[in-house]
Amino acid sequence: MAKLVDPLKPRPTFRKSPPALVEKFRQVLARHPEAQVRTMFGCPCAFVGGNMVTGLYGDEWFIRLGPEPRAAFLKLKGTHPFEPMPGRPMKEHVVLPPSVLASPEKLRTYVNRAVSYGRSLPPKTPKTRRSVS
Repeated sequence: MAKLVDPLKPRPTFRKSPPALVEKFRQVLARHPEAQVRTMFGCPCAFVGGNMVTGLYGDEWFIRLGPEPRAAFLKLKGTHPFEPMPGRPMKEHVVLPPSVLASPEKLRTYVNRAVSYGRSLPPKTPKTRRSVS
């Protein structure tokens, strides 16, 4: 059954990413040809095997990590779970702190970890669209 959208309920607004951050994202992801870059939340995100592994949201860069690396990562100062809508955190996704964004080496390391984690996940099959009769 199709989900109805309440026309009176305000729709979420998504924050665009700064052009310099988008360019940095594209440069880092160029090292991962298996990652497909698509737009989500109005910003670039990368997918491996159909699973979102990293992306931008406004001035934040998030990555997807497994349970143990994510728990250790969340202990870093300035990081937090990725929550594009208040009260709706995305499972397994965490925001990179400014200290990682400022270090090209650290940034590549964490994006590599996210891409590796994405490779370990079962591939997602595209959803088939229902035709409306």
